[in-house]
Parts: sequence; structure tokens; C-alpha cells
Amino acid sequence: MQLLWPTTPADPVSDADLKRLYGYPENLTRPWVQVNFVSSADGAVAVDERSEGLSHPADKRIFLLGRLLSDVILVGAGTARAEGYRGARISPERAARRVSLGLSEVPPIAVVTRSGELDPAGPLFTDTKVPPIVVTTENAPRAALERAGADVLVAGTDDVDLHVALKLLAGRGLYRVDCEGGPTLFGDLIAADLVDQLCLTIAPLLAGAGERRIADGRPAPEPRRMDLASMLFEDGFTMLRYRRRESG
Repeated sequence: MQLLWPTTPADPVSDADLKRLYGYPENLTRPWVQVNFVSSADGAVAVDERSEGLSHPADKRIFLLGRLLSDVILVGAGTARAEGYRGARISPERAARRVSLGLSEVPPIAVVTRSGELDPAGPLFTDTKVPPIVVTTENAPRAALERAGADVLVAGTDDVDLHVALKLLAGRGLYRVDCEGGPTLFGDLIAADLVDQLCLTIAPLLAGAGERRIADGRPAPEPRRMDLASMLFEDGFTMLRYRRRESG
């Protein structure tokens, strides 16, 4: 892996370098949202409806670092179902490293679902070291999810208000939010102007027509300007990091 910018291409990238690049801001007083995506060179978010076909060890290294440094992993229900989500897998070494950083041993998975249609017998609930968080609505059925051990947060009546959702997560001390998709949740976060950082890996593949793009759903009121903060490259895969440009 090489860092093409902001340093010289010849410099190797260490774990310490990645932590410096991808670490969350210190002393957060509000939720800070990082979104992770991999896409093909022609913009597809998946191959055969799964992101695995676009991934690479270098991309996975950044993906796992995002989990390591986060307070909570945020994901849309569709992606959780399609990708077979379960609780975060953390080795004893990684758990100890998280504790040394002042974090919990294992970050919870928080699933956003307007309908509440999640399987209480699925691996998200049965194969996890910490209870999942379900962010849903007043009109969604919740009793079965609560019986399965979920921490259910109500963040809207008919639709999930992401501003409210993030405030509820922050109320539990979960400020470092690592969003792993999918496209609809990303589109909603953009529309709500809640994306602080986008970590985007471009795979050197052409997926062709038919696959979804990384952002979907409701349109944003206006484009949000982001600054290119870093660029890494390995084996044809380009890993870009865009950070919110603050006004003023």
C-alpha cells in the first residue's frame, strides 16, 4: 500500500500512519459520522448484490480500522440482511487495543430500519457479544426485537429522523459513528447533511449496468463540498478519504 497524497508515493503506510489518517477527531461534543464504501470504477456498489466482489485486502484493512476506532457501527437494514450481518468480531488483541484507546471492547451494531423488519432469530441477535441497537419508528413493531435483546431507539413516527437517531446514540456515549452503508442510508445521511467523512475505495473493475450506486433515495437539498484528505493505492485499488469542508 502506498500513500500517494499528501506525501510521496514511495513512503510505505504503517498501521500508525493509517490510525493518524483515519482516526476520529479528539474531544467530540457531537456525533461524527464516517461512511465507508467500495465501488467499481463505473460506480457500482456491489457485484451480485454483495460488496465482497469489489473488495481487496487493502480495503479490508481500512474497513477493519474503521470498526476498531469507532464507538458504534451504523448500517441500514437492507445491507444488514443482504450481507448477513452479525455482531462485530473482535480478537482479544483488538479488544485490548480498543480499551487502551478508551473505547468499549466491542462496538455495537446499530441497524436503521423504518419498518422494524428484522429477524430476531438472525445472527445479528444470536451471534454477537453485545446487544445490537435497532433505530426505528413509533409505528414499527418492536416487542419481538426487544425480547431478542435489542436496544431499541425510536427516532421518528413514520420514518427515521437521522438527526434524532444520532442524538440518541450520543446520549449513550456513542459519538464515533462508522457507517457501512447501504446506499439508501448513505443517501439519507447526505440529504440530512450529516456526513463528516467518506472513505471510498475504487476497485479497478467495470461492473456494468444494473447494480446500484453508492448513494440512493432522497435527493440532497444542495451538494456538500468535501475536501480530499488522503489517497492510498495498492494493486490497482485506490482508497480515497474525503472530509467535510466547514463553512468559513
